[in-house]
Amino acid sequence: MIHNMLIVLGVIFFLQLIFFIYAVINKTDKVTDLSYGLTFVIASILSYSLVYQYSSIFKLLLVLLVVVWGLRLAIFLFVRVVRTKKDKRFDGIREKPLKFASFWLLQAISVFVILLPTTYTLLLNRDTSLGWFSYIGLLIAILGIAIESIADVQKFVFKNVAENKNRWISTGLWKYSRHPNYLGEILMWVGVYIYVLPYLNDFSLLTIVSPIYISVLLLFVSGIPKLEKEYKERYKGNSEYDKYVRSTGRLLPKIFLKND
Repeated sequence: MIHNMLIVLGVIFFLQLIFFIYAVINKTDKVTDLSYGLTFVIASILSYSLVYQYSSIFKLLLVLLVVVWGLRLAIFLFVRVVRTKKDKRFDGIREKPLKFASFWLLQAISVFVILLPTTYTLLLNRDTSLGWFSYIGLLIAILGIAIESIADVQKFVFKNVAENKNRWISTGLWKYSRHPNYLGEILMWVGVYIYVLPYLNDFSLLTIVSPIYISVLLLFVSGIPKLEKEYKERYKGNSEYDKYVRSTGRLLPKIFLKND
């Protein structure tokens, strides 16, 4: 198990290194998110193949969840950055190799941590089968993928309408949550953890760090806080935006959360 886990870890870092070298040579950030999604896909398939003799419907569905989520995210974000020409998050960074490298290092660590429950379960050299926890987790994960996908498409379409330039989206899922795409992503990894929970015991239960990590990252570090700060400055003094913020949940819809 440990040997195979190290192989997966090595491949994750190797893939990020390859993409980083390409990005730093070309001073581009067009492959950052592409590499993120693809690394999830490759790492999960690798984990499954390392103990292929113990394959099962349970493991196949787990791999399929990650592959669908990863490919969808990678393709969507790559198309988006190609249209926008660059990712403004990396302004002043893409030209500085050391600063740029820190992003890729964090990305490699993030992929490994988020995939921990998946990797551990796929590397189990024992028979696995579906149970009630699996069905519950599967439904939550699928719901998460659906919410994230729909939210991304709705915002993408909205932003590509000329009349909506410099406006915020408040329709579709964005009418109920200011960040429904992040809600979907959190649900995806919570669902995955519940899906594999019957096969976790002792120290492997600590792989709960996966949904905790992605939740903390999106809620308090690099996701929602940065966007909320940006929007607050951009729409400062805009009464319509203030009304939208008051009437819409930060992550969860107001119908589920009384206080934002």
